[in-house]
Amino acid sequence: MNPSLSKRQYFVSMAIMGTLFFFFGMISWVNSVLIPYFKVTCELSLAQAYLVGFVFYIAYLVMAIPSSMMLDAVGYKKGIGYGLFIMALGALCFVPAALIRCYALFLTGLFLLGIGLAVLQTAGNPFVTIIGPIDAAAKRMSVMGVCNKLAGIIAPLALGYLIIRPGDAALFEQAEAGVQLIGGQAREVVLDEMARRVILPYSVLALVLIAFGFYVRRSPLPDIVGKAKTTSGEDGRKSILSYPYLILGVVAMVCHLGTQALCINTLVTSSVSLGTEIAQAKLLPSLILFSTFVGFALGALLIPRVLSQRTALKIAAALNLAASVLVLCVGGNLSLFGVETHAAMWVLIFMGIPNAFLYSGIWPLAIHDLGRHTGLGSAWLVMALASSGLFPLIYAGEVSRLGSVQSAYWFMIPCFVFILYYAFRGYKVEYWTRRGR
Repeated sequence: MNPSLSKRQYFVSMAIMGTLFFFFGMISWVNSVLIPYFKVTCELSLAQAYLVGFVFYIAYLVMAIPSSMMLDAVGYKKGIGYGLFIMALGALCFVPAALIRCYALFLTGLFLLGIGLAVLQTAGNPFVTIIGPIDAAAKRMSVMGVCNKLAGIIAPLALGYLIIRPGDAALFEQAEAGVQLIGGQAREVVLDEMARRVILPYSVLALVLIAFGFYVRRSPLPDIVGKAKTTSGEDGRKSILSYPYLILGVVAMVCHLGTQALCINTLVTSSVSLGTEIAQAKLLPSLILFSTFVGFALGALLIPRVLSQRTALKIAAALNLAASVLVLCVGGNLSLFGVETHAAMWVLIFMGIPNAFLYSGIWPLAIHDLGRHTGLGSAWLVMALASSGLFPLIYAGEVSRLGSVQSAYWFMIPCFVFILYYAFRGYKVEYWTRRGR
């Protein structure tokens, strides 16, 4: 525990951070349900539907560095409150968007939710690191990961139950086949009713975010100011671009976060295309997030007692590289846990277990010894979350080009090759050339 904090401050701070990471998971991972939902209700193409993830995550690219600057100026406590209020505004945008069935307004709400999360992520990750002893930071991050993925398990199931009902199966089949068995005014009435199902959950979410924002402002959470950064490890380098292991780490993080979102956000649409019923398909995002939850739990148990963080990163990258090849090769349906879907989808689901080791493995290797550049380096790593929106769009383009939802996963292979390189060699690159030594 940080010696400057009382026990009450420490435990309240950890509870607040755990709640924030729960919100991260709850809001981020429901995109896997919103994508097929908007595809039907707003009558979109596959590429248009995947704009859900792109608009949501591009906010991280736009706002990570401004968020870091804001936190430097106002401190973490006020910054977290601002982030929660911005997210509440984004959630409220869903109400008029649903009433007039306007996809552009839905995307505006998602962008605002992403901006708020960018602020909270930029504050949350370093806050959890410095709130207690540095040698226990990995343990605290594992606890935050459990909170995040627990929300990721619950939220898609809850939202899927509220907005996608058994009677909607015919509409999803028609959208997939590109035909309209229901036409005219009757179709408009059905789609309007479906669109308005998001009003209640997102209105409740907005109220919860506003209430929690006011609580944070009045809580004993220490008001750490971002300018109070360590200068240890300063070696006179003038630019953040002078740290190859950081730049390579950002690329590795892009590969990791992009492929993780690709696996999660394409599960429903891809499995439906491969013949899975929508009632079964909407359960798949929660299953992959449960497997990631299991991975975080294993990490908390095994690291560092049994495995070092670096060894775990190497093993996880190798396993996912092998799995990304397997996705292209397997065929047929497989029934597990009472859910039947294509075998390739099960490979994507079980990739969640090694995926849990990648984020906590890459982050400390990329951020070490940056000195006065630590805050900006953290912002760059947060910006890598933008790949979570970009990769599903690339996938949609590959589906159109190849005519196969399964073959389009091919570009995960070079991503895991790079992560494997970083785990073995990339994190050791201190200078771009030998002259820099």
